[in-house]
Amino acid sequence: MVSVGLVMLQGARHAHIATLESASEELGVDLETIELRTPLDLQTSELDAIIFPGGESTTMRLTGSNDLNNLLPSLFEWLRTNEKTPVLATCAGAILLAQPNDSGTPLVNATVNRNGYGSQADSFQAMLEVPTLGEPYPGVFIRAPRFDSVGEGAQAIAIHKQEVVGIRQENRLAVTFHPELSGDLRFHTWLLKLAQGDDV
Repeated sequence: MVSVGLVMLQGARHAHIATLESASEELGVDLETIELRTPLDLQTSELDAIIFPGGESTTMRLTGSNDLNNLLPSLFEWLRTNEKTPVLATCAGAILLAQPNDSGTPLVNATVNRNGYGSQADSFQAMLEVPTLGEPYPGVFIRAPRFDSVGEGAQAIAIHKQEVVGIRQENRLAVTFHPELSGDLRFHTWLLKLAQGDDV
């Protein structure tokens, strides 16, 4: 059984759930998806991996970092304590990992330019080079951020026209596109394999 915590603040959460279910079926792995809505969900769950969906980072910070919720600060601190837990952060999720804006260190060593590719009208799809996954990967970019820099400890894992669009630091994967909308299971399969302790 692999238990994946899905941050339920915003974004294509149900697409992530459907893609996770398909990936688990392909691998023959039992899956439990745990919806993370409050800090209590972190405290009462045994989590093997975490997914930060995309969305609008400012809205996610407002809804997940207030007196009523406080999920994000609790989650960032949980990840610093459980540093080997695999994470898949997509689009705005990558911004949150790189720039948690709390009193702690970033979860990945990179700087991100919010809406770096432009407005909603500038959204696009493109084939990406992802050497770990083998064949080119269909990237879906929706009002996407851009990596301005990638620091020590983080390595490029996805490239679009010689520009880094995905990084990995230890077991944390941060990408500026939406693998849950691509119809391709390989990033979610990768996450599940990491959660099982596979060296991929």
